[in-house]
Formats: sequence, C-alpha cells, structure tokens
Amino acid sequence: MIDEDGVPAERVLAELRELRALDRPTHGGRLFAYVYDPAVPGLDELAAAAHAGSAHVNGLDPTAFPSLLAMENALVGAAARLLGGGPGTTAAEVVGSITSGGTESLILAVKAARDARPELTGPRIVVPASGHAAFAKAAHLLGVTLDTVPVDPRTLRPAAADVAAAIRPETVLVACSAPSYAHGVIDPVAEIAAAAAAAGVRCHVDACFGGWTLPYLRRLGVPVPPFDFAVDGVTSISVDLHKYAYAPKGVSVLLHRDPALRAPQYFAYADWPGYTMVNPVLASTRSGGPIAAAYATLRHLGDAGYLRLAAATRDAVTALAGAVRGVDGLRLMAEPESTVVCFTATDPELDLFVLVDELTARGWHTQPQLRYADLPSSVHLTVTASVAPRVAEFGPDLTAAVAAARAAGPVRLPAELRALATALTPQALTPELVAGLAAGLGLDGGVPERMAVVNTLLDAAPPALRERLLIEFVSLLQRPRW
Repeated sequence: MIDEDGVPAERVLAELRELRALDRPTHGGRLFAYVYDPAVPGLDELAAAAHAGSAHVNGLDPTAFPSLLAMENALVGAAARLLGGGPGTTAAEVVGSITSGGTESLILAVKAARDARPELTGPRIVVPASGHAAFAKAAHLLGVTLDTVPVDPRTLRPAAADVAAAIRPETVLVACSAPSYAHGVIDPVAEIAAAAAAAGVRCHVDACFGGWTLPYLRRLGVPVPPFDFAVDGVTSISVDLHKYAYAPKGVSVLLHRDPALRAPQYFAYADWPGYTMVNPVLASTRSGGPIAAAYATLRHLGDAGYLRLAAATRDAVTALAGAVRGVDGLRLMAEPESTVVCFTATDPELDLFVLVDELTARGWHTQPQLRYADLPSSVHLTVTASVAPRVAEFGPDLTAAVAAARAAGPVRLPAELRALATALTPQALTPELVAGLAAGLGLDGGVPERMAVVNTLLDAAPPALRERLLIEFVSLLQRPRW
C-alpha cells in the first residue's frame, strides 16, 4: 500500500479509477439506494471544486475559519425556512447545526433531549418500529432505553394513541418520521407531537429522507400532511442535504425550535491544560469540504431548480408505481406519498430475493428488505430525479425479471441450514461455524454476484441472530491487505 519511494500521481489516479469500476453506478438512474443523483450537468464538477477549495479548512474553530461559519449559518437558515422556521413564522427562532449525516443528527437529537433532563437516571425514548435504526444506535451509545411502538401492518404507521400510551415519566424524546425510510409513508406527526407536548416531552421529526423534497412536492400539489415547525409540539427536525438537496456526502442539518432546546447538544470541556474544547456536534475536527460543496450545490440549483427536480422525481415515482401495479404477483406496500416505491410479492412461488438478483442482472440495483413482525419482506426503491429519463425501461425489465424469478423458483435452504437460522442463538456462533456458513453462502471470497441465498438465510433468522450474522459476514469482508 505505502510504496517506499511513492507513486506517480497519474498511476494513483488510475488505481482509483480501477477500484471505482467495481462499484455500483452512482449516475444513470438505475441505483435505487445509497446515492442521490439529480442528473444536472456540471453539478459534480462545481461541488468537487467547492469541496477542494475548503477541504483543508477545519470546522473545529469558527473564529479561525469564519468562511465555514458563514456557510453553515446559510445552510441552516435555508433548511429552517424550508421547514417552517424563520421570520414571519411561529418558529422564528429556529437554530441548527451541520452534521456528517442523518445518523449523527439523530444521535445529537437524542443527546440534547437526554442531557436536558440530568435528573433522570433511566432516560427513555419512544420511537415507532418504522423509525430509522439510527435511533437504536443512539440509544445504545447514549445509555438510553428504546421503547418501540408497533406500526399497523396495513397503514405502516404507528397509532398516535399507542405512542401516547408508551410515554413514561422517564421519556425524554418522542420521534416520528417524514417519511419512514423503509416504506416512504409519513407518520401522523401532528397527533404524535400533540401527545408529546401534552406530556411535556420533546418531539423530533426525522425528515432526513424527505425534509428537502416534501415541501416542494406540496407546492406541486401532492397532499403532504403537516410535519414541520408549523406543527405545534415539534421541537426538532433533521434533514439530510446529501439526499434530496443533492449535495455530496456527508452533510445533514439538525434544527431546534429555539436556542434553549439546542443548548444541551453542545459538549464543552475545560478541565485540562490544552485548548477549551467546545463542539456542537460529535466530531471536533471537521473538513470544510462537504460544507462548501453543499453550499455551492444549494446556491447553484436554487428554488426553481429544486422544484423542477421534485417534479421529475414525482413523475418517476408515479411511473414506477404503475409498473409495479401492472405485474401479476406484486403489490405496493403503500401508495407512494413521497419519493419511495416499495413493493412485496403476493405469490408464494415468486421469491423477492431472486427477483432482486434478476433485476440486478438487468442493471437495476434495488434494496431488499427482510421480514419484520407482521410485515413481509419487500423491495425498496429510492427514486431520484435521474430515474425519470430511464423509467420507461423499468416496466419491461421488471416483467422479464419476475418471469425469470418464477422460472428459477424460490430459494430452498437445506433443512439443516434453515434449522440453524431459526434455532441458533447469537451466543452459539463460533468462528468455525461462521466460517462454514460464509463458505457455504459464497461469502468467503467476497460478495457473490447473487445474494438470494444469503438474504433467504437472514430472512429466516430472528433479528438478534441477523445482527450477529451480518456483523460476522461484514467482518470477513473488512480485512486489510498486507
């Protein structure tokens, strides 16, 4: 890796190009997860130039680098205005912070709520089962108990009454989604926020996924329910700029209704001989590159650009949902409300995991989702503006992929493997057993081209075992080259 005499720059860049060729395509409208592509000519080059210009600037000290302070304040202001804050609104004192992504924003929302109640020895948070897994991560890292509320298997939403019933004296935060990532439905934010306010508890809206696009969809006539600071009782909102604001990763914004609510989010420490540390977010040193790239992206696209991109995305969602409805044996998990199309199978002989592999073979990269409680396994499509020019190609390919999946038949796990998946405890997994499973699944030599068998095994396992298996399998992949 580290050459004794160094490597010429062009050779290094050639190596990087070779490595990137192994990745899923981040442009072209055929990747339905992980990346957000507006297909705007020149935007990548603009963002890269802005990133390079501020890559070595350090967000640790805003007094030393006022450029970053100005850009952060501009980004927070733009997000606040879009989400019901700013002059002329009922939430005019909204403040915020730039984070590295939605997970950090959610961790900080939980931290601020926990630290605002220092008298509690056992703080808790109430989160719908459809809430992002980052809430569970926040609870784990911060020593907070996670109380999950089930969602209706038909509406895929929690009942506000169930959320209210889950609130205890130790509850420091209630969360809801706009929309939930898995299925793209918007929780009953107004009712949940009212229940939280009645109990004197903060209410966070996780709008990491939809916060930048729902306001534009509303302007286009989509019936978006209230979800932002216009809703009484909403105390904080997170929105990712590296999603539908189309900024490069990783930039998210965490907003609070007023400065007093944000205050416990900060960490300060002066009891050592070095500089006094004060951080609004988890990191101390922060590159200015992502912040500058986000600033350049927002400035360049502008309000009219985002409205146009939202319209293209809406049209693509409508067409994709229509394609799913047109295939016998598939059904939408929910009528699309935002930028997600999610579907499942109604035919027991149609294996969704085989279908995902067949779509991949045709150049469409989707995201399989495993069974949970009363919810079936499903296929998730995150739809971006770049999909619009390609959407007519999806329907015929989906039909062909379904036919191929039916012809191949469902994955049949060997009886002993299925028995392991259903009866094995995480504690019983030994390195030898993991190695044997990985070899049998084709994971010992890297990621196999077809993942249906792996997904079928994980789907058969209970969540705790899934978690342990995934940790072990990913650990096998993440080994250094010596």
